[in-house]
Amino acid sequence: MSMKDMLQHALRDGYAVGQFNINNLEWVGAVLSTAQQCRSPVILGVSGGTVKHMLGLKCIHDIVVNAMEYLHIDVPVALHLDHGTTQEACEAAIAAGFSSIMFDGSHLPFRENLAITRHLVTLAHSKGISVEAELGTIAGSEDGIVNSEVIYADPQECYTLVTETQVDCLAAALGSTHGLYKGKARLGFSEMKAIAERVKVPLVLHGGTGIADEDMRRAIACGTAKINVNTENMYAWCQQVKAIFAADTGHDVNDPRKVIAQGLQPVREMIARRMALFGSQQRY
Repeated sequence: MSMKDMLQHALRDGYAVGQFNINNLEWVGAVLSTAQQCRSPVILGVSGGTVKHMLGLKCIHDIVVNAMEYLHIDVPVALHLDHGTTQEACEAAIAAGFSSIMFDGSHLPFRENLAITRHLVTLAHSKGISVEAELGTIAGSEDGIVNSEVIYADPQECYTLVTETQVDCLAAALGSTHGLYKGKARLGFSEMKAIAERVKVPLVLHGGTGIADEDMRRAIACGTAKINVNTENMYAWCQQVKAIFAADTGHDVNDPRKVIAQGLQPVREMIARRMALFGSQQRY
């Protein structure tokens, strides 16, 4: 199932699919096995930093394909390039066999963003690959790139971009932040609903960490069908591993395989809770 079909199903039935970023081999297994246990569709997000860490796009693609076979995964899975900031990065992910890409041209002038998005949509759709675009500015830190400014997406630009490119889903910046929030997240729900009604494609909520449960539900009701979560999972893993080393109960602290595996237990639990909150459990 393509990410486009996955998100259209979610939008129609009033739930959202979680994108959980992967950070290493073990993270791939943890996200996939949790999705299988929850009978939930899932999107594996791959950042530019992860591409370097995991030795390239093709290596990541092959790891995911083989992991799905090894773990007998039969729920829908999308392998997604997250925040591809250049045309070349997105084209490389398409060539590597990713099932979906995000072109983040939000740093570019609108017409340049639109032109590159349109080119990538044409290329991707010819291969059955889905495309996510972004408008506006999402504050916070993503892969070491810090942006302190929040700029709401313009509804008319959203409509024009979707209409002229036929992109499959849209990340319209409406107050969310990458990383940990300082204070309560304040999302523009009226703008979100208005944009969703105009563009007629699933919306994407970036910066899912720290957003209150009731706001997540409200975003889904306003047309959001994809929610990205990463920081809280990385934080949970780090806290667990710190606790393991602080306890130093025996030889396991000298075996990185066991330390990594134990660190992923709270991540699995958090992903399962998110799938329940998003309403994606028991869908397949």
